[in-house]
Amino acid sequence: MEQYTVTGMSCAACSARVEKAVSKVEGVTSCSVSLLTNSMGVEGTASSAAIIKAVEEAGYGASRKGETVQSGKSRSMEAEEMLRDHETPILKKRLVASLGFLIVLMYFSMGHMMWNWPLPPFFEGNHVAMGLLQMLLTISIMVINQKFFISGFKSLCHRAPNMDTLVALGSAAAFIYSTYALFAMTDAHVRGDMEAVMYYMDEFYFESAAMILTLITVGKMLEARSKGKTTDALKSLMKLAPKTAVVERDGKETEVSIEQVKKGDIFVVRPGENIPVDGIVLEGMSAVNEAALTGESIPVDKAAGDMVSAATLNQSGFMKCEATRVGEDTTLSQIIQMVSDAAATKAPIAKVADKVSGVFVPAVITIAVITTIVWLLAGESIGFALARGISVLVISCPCALGLATPVAIMVGNGMGAKHGIMFKTAVSLEETGKMEIVALDKTGTITNGDPRVTDIIPAEGITADELLRMAYALEKPSEHPLAKAIIAYASQKEMKAVEVKEFQALPGNGLTALCGENRLNGGNYEFIRSRAEISAEMKKRSEVLAEEGKTPLFFAKDEKLAGIIAVADVMKEESRQAVKELQNMGIHVVMLTGDNERTAKAIGRQAGVDEVIAGVRPEGKEAVIRRLKKQGKVAMVGDGINDAPALTRADMGIAIGAGTDIAIDAADVVLMKSRLTDVPAAIRLSRATLKNIHENLFWAFFYNTVGIPLAAGVWIPVFGLKLNPMFGAAAMSLSSFCVVTNALRLNLFRMYDAGKDKKIKKKKTKKVEEKSMEKTMKIEGMMCGHCEARVKKCLEKLPEVDVAEVSHEAGTAVVKLNAEISDDVLRKTVEDQDYQVISVE
Repeated sequence: MEQYTVTGMSCAACSARVEKAVSKVEGVTSCSVSLLTNSMGVEGTASSAAIIKAVEEAGYGASRKGETVQSGKSRSMEAEEMLRDHETPILKKRLVASLGFLIVLMYFSMGHMMWNWPLPPFFEGNHVAMGLLQMLLTISIMVINQKFFISGFKSLCHRAPNMDTLVALGSAAAFIYSTYALFAMTDAHVRGDMEAVMYYMDEFYFESAAMILTLITVGKMLEARSKGKTTDALKSLMKLAPKTAVVERDGKETEVSIEQVKKGDIFVVRPGENIPVDGIVLEGMSAVNEAALTGESIPVDKAAGDMVSAATLNQSGFMKCEATRVGEDTTLSQIIQMVSDAAATKAPIAKVADKVSGVFVPAVITIAVITTIVWLLAGESIGFALARGISVLVISCPCALGLATPVAIMVGNGMGAKHGIMFKTAVSLEETGKMEIVALDKTGTITNGDPRVTDIIPAEGITADELLRMAYALEKPSEHPLAKAIIAYASQKEMKAVEVKEFQALPGNGLTALCGENRLNGGNYEFIRSRAEISAEMKKRSEVLAEEGKTPLFFAKDEKLAGIIAVADVMKEESRQAVKELQNMGIHVVMLTGDNERTAKAIGRQAGVDEVIAGVRPEGKEAVIRRLKKQGKVAMVGDGINDAPALTRADMGIAIGAGTDIAIDAADVVLMKSRLTDVPAAIRLSRATLKNIHENLFWAFFYNTVGIPLAAGVWIPVFGLKLNPMFGAAAMSLSSFCVVTNALRLNLFRMYDAGKDKKIKKKKTKKVEEKSMEKTMKIEGMMCGHCEARVKKCLEKLPEVDVAEVSHEAGTAVVKLNAEISDDVLRKTVEDQDYQVISVE
């Protein structure tokens, strides 16, 4: 996705206009404009020049993000500059100046007329002078707030009226009519018609014209300040990025800017310093606080060979490290990119507001004109009719509609980032809470991913230490994962391994070696049974261990059983709690594993999952997810390379952060802490964000639905309710502020509190008879494996496609279908990726 900065937007109508203009550019496949961050994300083959030209022709400005890098700024510095609140200081100055003139204006127009406040002798009885003074003070306020008029009328000229157009029209109408009344009053004064003079004095709306502009500026300032707070999480992440690093060059320690650090450089970090880039520890030991990236406050011990990440804090020791990832490749930069990408994308629910915003302003202008005409036809004065029309213009607020979704998405995304839960797009943040099935990979997700010793059962006449010492000696030369568990356990006990001779590893069976004069054997039940006698009791105990999901390893010494050591991939502490929380939300939890059914069911019972699918080969996980999707929306949680196809196939792919880069790239959500309890937390946060969006949209629609009829005077004949244009402007200002403030409430949301979880209402789905069909597409233009992957991914996104087998060598794609689909849809899907479809058979 290419990102751009857009200038000149003031409301949802503006963002809708820009989006529409860019979407028409040839080569653009998708475009998403964010009013909140004034940014635009564009996908496709269109050139930057063509995209910028389209934005400028729509009446706005645009520049490609990253262009300032050439002028010496890093991307993080540019992003930080972009997110800085530039609006509030400008609006504050405008507001102070406007208030200064407005107070004087209100004193003369309202204070004297309504409460007989004293005036200088010059003005006593001089109605013309009073009118001229009000006009000059109003002009001053209009000049101070000229941006409304420039932006508003410019947009009107481009036939894309926005919120500024409504304000400019309302204020200008009040000013023009008041100026007409001033000249008419002057003429009446010359003629000596004092009755007409007093009539026109009451027709002045100078204070309304000025008050509208000032109140809208108040609202804009409050909105800007609140919008600034929604990006606090992202700004705080950017501030963490160290600006300098101490590197070793020519045998000396030199402090350089972070942009000068290269991959392979040796850098040093002293206690109390932030780690500048991602690297691997070469020398030294320390405790590193990784809260900045994972939200986990407990420091992590680091020693030679361990990985360290940029922006984490070295708390205790001195470390010398080698830079492995620098610049935009560091974990911190990737997190910042994820959060800013999510801000640049648009949630599906935002499309409702966008459609309304596109026609909202022209509709409001039409209603205002009709309102004025209707009141004139009803026999009311021009002033009265105009006041109703102006009220309609200034009370209508497209901003509240435009901000309802993006502010909640930004705050929710920031909250997630703060706790190590990264939503890659606005879509993933909205959709995660709708999942009905969660499929959990076993190894590394439910379990730790590395086998550990769980039980030591010595035979009669042998101590536990003797058994362990014997097993340690035998297993030390072995490379098997189960052997590593015994070696690690013995090392923790600070045991010394005895050297063995004639070591042999017999695949699938066991180990044998000579230790001094004694023959040692180790392996499974079948292997040891042929070398030593195993009692019925020991056999039964091994079966119990197997039922618990553990692997019993038998050891014998000189044809006599020494005992059993059980090894298992131990479940993570929080796995059972996470599964229970998911079930309490009404989610069906499935465990996927390649283990045999007995072991899988034992782990499944311990974890408390609803369903266990065992014996799943790595390439089969994607097919399982496809099958589960027929039962409801599926989230797949995994961490390995073999999970990537399943993560892509699932409605929502959730990657455990400690996993591989490939799994993280394939996922929609990344859990930086690698804790399974973050899965229900992510779902909880998604649901809270969606609820907040619904509240915001309800407020925005309700406000406009109630406000516009009130301003138009619909309730005057019934209840006598009449709205002054000034109160309309105040209401407009507060509506956007209320929406943003409501979104900021998400900062108080406790995503780890399971006390208020509610079960989702599952849709009733009719069982359909599965149809299996196949089509072969001949495709030109595929050159490599990357092309294959691209075509495969786009085809498999179609709901009717189960699987697509693509070969660039044969130039074909064999598509297996579960429902009818037209050849034209298949053809267009591939051709949208810039490949040519020759035929579909």
